[in-house]
Amino acid sequence: MYLLKKKNNLNKLYIFFFSFVLFINIISYSNSSENYFKVKEIEITNPFNTNFNKEKVINKGFKVAFFQMISMIATTTDQKKIKKTSIDEIKNLIDSFTMSDEMFINDLYKVKFDVNFNKKNTLKFFEKKNIFPSIPKKKEVLLIPVYVDIDNNQISLFNNNIFYNIWNLDKKDFFLLKYILPTEDLEDINFILENKNSIEEYDFKKIIEKYDLNDFIIIIINKNLKELKILSKINLNNNSKILNQTFKEIEIGNDEFLSKIILQLKNSYENYWKSLNEINTSIKVPLTISLDAKEYKKILNFEKTISELDLVFSYEISYFNSEIIYYKLIYNGSPNKFISDLKQKNIDVDLTEKIWKIK
Repeated sequence: MYLLKKKNNLNKLYIFFFSFVLFINIISYSNSSENYFKVKEIEITNPFNTNFNKEKVINKGFKVAFFQMISMIATTTDQKKIKKTSIDEIKNLIDSFTMSDEMFINDLYKVKFDVNFNKKNTLKFFEKKNIFPSIPKKKEVLLIPVYVDIDNNQISLFNNNIFYNIWNLDKKDFFLLKYILPTEDLEDINFILENKNSIEEYDFKKIIEKYDLNDFIIIIINKNLKELKILSKINLNNNSKILNQTFKEIEIGNDEFLSKIILQLKNSYENYWKSLNEINTSIKVPLTISLDAKEYKKILNFEKTISELDLVFSYEISYFNSEIIYYKLIYNGSPNKFISDLKQKNIDVDLTEKIWKIK
């Protein structure tokens, strides 16, 4: 009897010790890389002379990284609100940074920065500025630009289409949309020519279905002597939007002019994509979730999953013992959205009790 009691006590001690170790591991998970907005390989060049100051170079790197970070998660309108953020405010958002590839060439100092912005602090910063940022999700998009020269009664998809030729020349690191242009195909040209009199109503389905992409943007560029009228049909994540833009005092032969138009179009598409992935930090739903303390693999998987969910603002272990673990989460969305997010990660939730439990 004594030996059996001693064995039971040892088992309880082992379970408690394992739970304690697991708790330490969970704390380390909560500080994982998923809690950062990462900006990589920012290149900074600075004169290397008697006035060289490395702290100023670091501050310059922080400012450039901050601009790139807000360019990824905020619309162009919101970016203007915080473009002049002080270096001290920027530093308060940074968790860590690294400098690499330092070089001194011809009286120039060159260095690369990787900067990690604390996601929680950054979201709080945006909330104070009354800005709803977005989840920085990359997306491949099929882009079909159709150039219509009204004065000469010509329509082009590939040849003589300056927008097709230069669209991907200027690629910004902070752009989330990656544009896939259609390859030159005589059949596609015939589709366009057959429908040139109703090109704005044409659905382009026969061209789109050739590519393994569900997301697409069709651009109809109507050009006359005085202006460009551009119709954009945007389809992202099964959401559609029609965008009409007019550009006057046109200079089709001017590369700088065309680059500005393309940049403006890309910013419009980026803004729409960001609006679809907006994080509403004003919504703070408290959730309590329980797990069986003996289900170690489930616990680790759950921890990893909620660390990766962008709408989980914060989480912590509120209580644990050898039988059960309770988590408290703050979620920037509805409870149904949270359950849906978990289901997509193959995690089911038992909703029959007041405190939800992971099955």
